[in-house]
Amino acid sequence: MAEFTVAVSNPEDGMTYQVDVSDQDANRFIGKEIGEDVDGSAVGLSGYTLEITGGSDDAGRPMREDVLGPDLKNVLLKGGTGYKPQTDGERKRVTVRGREVSDNTRQINAKITASGDESVADLLAEE
Repeated sequence: MAEFTVAVSNPEDGMTYQVDVSDQDANRFIGKEIGEDVDGSAVGLSGYTLEITGGSDDAGRPMREDVLGPDLKNVLLKGGTGYKPQTDGERKRVTVRGREVSDNTRQINAKITASGDESVADLLAEE
């Protein structure tokens, strides 16, 4: 069974909320890619819409938007997600995960794109 930690970012107040999802709610994310919308009820935000902005796998490797599929790839990077060069022109071969959410994904980053009636803090209140 798939289990994720979804980091939900609220651009209105600048807060980020971490929500653990599993079972059927987690299955709503499987097969989705970075940039796609997901119904917010999967993380307890009914009436909201979330956009997937990134994530990482169980080893901490980041998902990259320009790598197709859910698999690991060795890519030569000159900057961006997964690599920060120390000098001008520096490049490095880095292992990253593709942009599709799979069972190997452990964290998904998402932002709220459409708001519902209730406030996010009320819906995701920590007990």
